Amino acid sequence: MLNNITALATSLCQHLPFSTSNYKNDDIAPYYRNHVAAITGAGSGMGRELAIHLAKMGCHVALSDINAEQLAQTNALLVGYDITSTTTVLDVSDNKAVQAWADNVMAEHGKVNFIFNNAGVAFSSTIEGASIQELEWVMDINFWGVVYGTKAFLPLIKNSVKESESNTSTDGKDKPRQFKEHGHIINISSLFGLTAQPSYSAYNASKFAVRGFTESLRQELAIQRCGVSATCIHPGGIKTNIANSARGNDSVTDVGMHTGDKAIKSFNKLLKFDASEAAWIILQAAATNQARCLIGNDAKIVDAVQRVFPSSYSQVLNDVTKLSRKLKPRRTSKRNNKSSTAS
Repeated sequence: MLNNITALATSLCQHLPFSTSNYKNDDIAPYYRNHVAAITGAGSGMGRELAIHLAKMGCHVALSDINAEQLAQTNALLVGYDITSTTTVLDVSDNKAVQAWADNVMAEHGKVNFIFNNAGVAFSSTIEGASIQELEWVMDINFWGVVYGTKAFLPLIKNSVKESESNTSTDGKDKPRQFKEHGHIINISSLFGLTAQPSYSAYNASKFAVRGFTESLRQELAIQRCGVSATCIHPGGIKTNIANSARGNDSVTDVGMHTGDKAIKSFNKLLKFDASEAAWIILQAAATNQARCLIGNDAKIVDAVQRVFPSSYSQVLNDVTKLSRKLKPRRTSKRNNKSSTAS
């Protein structure tokens, strides 16, 4: 037991204090200024906020989203910034469309330095209750969308960075290569890419897959010393539209979960972290070449618990949730008593 406590404390120390970004715009702006970033899912949420932050730092953006109206709204928010922005209505589950978009970005911007594979969907169902088509829908967007985006943009990013190489000397194999421009692949996994949850098997599978895919990619890029790297992002509950656009079926009632409006309401209650701040943390993580980035106290705490209890984290988290529910009425009662006394 003591070993578990020590391990938990050690893991928590890696994440404490649970603060937001400590960086000012000027700290990472040079990393992005006069570069070109491609963003999927840019019509709302973190994708939109990424576009706004990048524009403020002087980074040109190529925006894509499946929703044309929302995409246009994001693009309108960039008017006035000294950057070039282009938009493409895109279904990230369509490999040929993603490749065509990447080619268009090169044609329109002349180079590309970053791809933010941000588009994603949520789906709730038991494994038994999910159809193959429903499982494929989630994987096609959340995982294959990331794969297609990475495959389409990686060679273009590597070439853009290579053309900026300032040290072409071949003297000494271990001599570090110098590049004037940066290149980075940023893939969005999830808190659910760290731990699995009942009724979210497809979503869990897609986000675990993104994690493994990105971690392998990062190692390959490091070996190649090509000036390009990769970061895996694990957001917790971010205030976006993902709950309102999520799909699901009634099979979740078999494991005690809500459906319909109740499910959406419960889901939205978990989305507390500001999307703009989340986007800024993502940009900071890429600019400082972090291997992975946890966003929100929920992601950090769950990650710590999983590290300490790799085989039984689900039971530990369930116990914590039950305890929290028991304490909540007491806290509410105390607040009500204080209000009554004050009045």
